[in-house]
Amino acid sequence: MKSEYIYPAVFHLNRDDGSYTITFPDLPGCISEGKSLGNAITMAASALAEWISYLLDKGEDIPEPGDLSGISINPDEFVNFVRADIKDNRAVRRTVSIPKWMDEEVSKQGLSLSKVLQDTLKEKFTA
Repeated sequence: MKSEYIYPAVFHLNRDDGSYTITFPDLPGCISEGKSLGNAITMAASALAEWISYLLDKGEDIPEPGDLSGISINPDEFVNFVRADIKDNRAVRRTVSIPKWMDEEVSKQGLSLSKVLQDTLKEKFTA
């Protein structure tokens, strides 16, 4: 599965409040907003990741990104590439060995061993 997707996005400046509306010409309906330019770039990447993840989950075709030269813009707009990294979140079964006392403590505290392991690994990988 491909993990990186890059699409052109149109950033429209809303002059009344300085916010931005972001659309993706190749992904009709994929729209986001940001209160500032920095926030808009972050929101655009998030919207793109969610949109692509949805299409993948539904087994739908992922459109190819179009060429920048074919995008027409207004004076309050600019086009920029937006990148989204998609992680495969499908669950996989693994056999894990832990000491008996840890297993008893997990049960006693009503914890999910899978959740604790996932949370710990996420923290380690994003640190």
